[in-house]
Amino acid sequence: MSAVRIGIIGCGPIAQAGHLPATVKAHNAQLYAIADRSPRLRSYAAAVYEPHAVYADASELLADPQVEAVIVAVADQFHIPLTLQALAAGKHVLVEKPLGVDVNSCQQLLAISQTSDRVVQVGNNKRFDPGIAFAHDMTAQLGERMAYRGWYCDSLYRYTVTDNLQPTIIQDAQALRPDGNPKGDRRKYLLLTHGSHLVDTARYICGPITQVQTRLLQRAESWCWFSAVTFADGSLGHLDLTVTIRGDHHEGFHLYASEGSIMAKTYLPWYHKSSDVEVFTSHDQQYHRPLGADGHSYKRQIEGFADTIRGHTSQRGASVSDGLAAIQVLTAMTQSAKADGATVVVADVTGEP
Repeated sequence: MSAVRIGIIGCGPIAQAGHLPATVKAHNAQLYAIADRSPRLRSYAAAVYEPHAVYADASELLADPQVEAVIVAVADQFHIPLTLQALAAGKHVLVEKPLGVDVNSCQQLLAISQTSDRVVQVGNNKRFDPGIAFAHDMTAQLGERMAYRGWYCDSLYRYTVTDNLQPTIIQDAQALRPDGNPKGDRRKYLLLTHGSHLVDTARYICGPITQVQTRLLQRAESWCWFSAVTFADGSLGHLDLTVTIRGDHHEGFHLYASEGSIMAKTYLPWYHKSSDVEVFTSHDQQYHRPLGADGHSYKRQIEGFADTIRGHTSQRGASVSDGLAAIQVLTAMTQSAKADGATVVVADVTGEP
């Protein structure tokens, strides 16, 4: 198949660490164009990755008829506006997670995307971690799900690790940023940034979350969300989001079902290492463990995106519906925590996390 010609909007940290090198490495994609308001950032990306076209504004890139698909790799507050612009221009879209910053705008995007034949994928790259993908596929052999435990505990020392693993990130103080200081609301920023991974993985393995009961504790400059959740099939779950912990990055999940179980340990994505996953199946009384040699989840998500565009596979990546559902769950967690752990029905929430 011909490579999908991709344009990347935004040449900041997530593009430099993830999407730019991943697009170049993807076997079925071509880095055709980049766009960034910052001359410094776009000059750097152009020099290193040599796209065919370089633009100073997203609208110029979206007007290029050679660009088939775009990756929206900018601040969270710009995700939905740029995705809407890309759809209006007839482009397929891979938009970074979280999909948006409030329920209502995500619902509006969903309604518009349903009238389009373009592929829209949310950048929950962990769905393309080979171990997590294996766990997802094996759930069909495990019978009825009973209990799920998921945790995402970000380390105080993560930036020491990522500084060694990632390329040196080029910054520009004049780069386009959202109004105000979104990162100044530490609670909301951490919940959106890290909670979107925790919730999407839980939903990927166990399906929709219908109810949430959350307790929130802030102590020693750390935040801890403990959430009891109910899935649509009636199974129960516990989600632990703690940021930051004094120790190594700690992420994974356990699933217990009528015909087996899953245990998973997930690494920082910058190691490009598959999760360690062990699946026990009762029918043969065997443990199953994938190697997952290609653990580059950012590359694999672009390859999955391109395969979906070309019609070679159904969409494994998170959809707009999945992105909306994650924001709804995070908003329900916030509302429950404010109500001392009261049960909140996910489908009923509005507003923002």
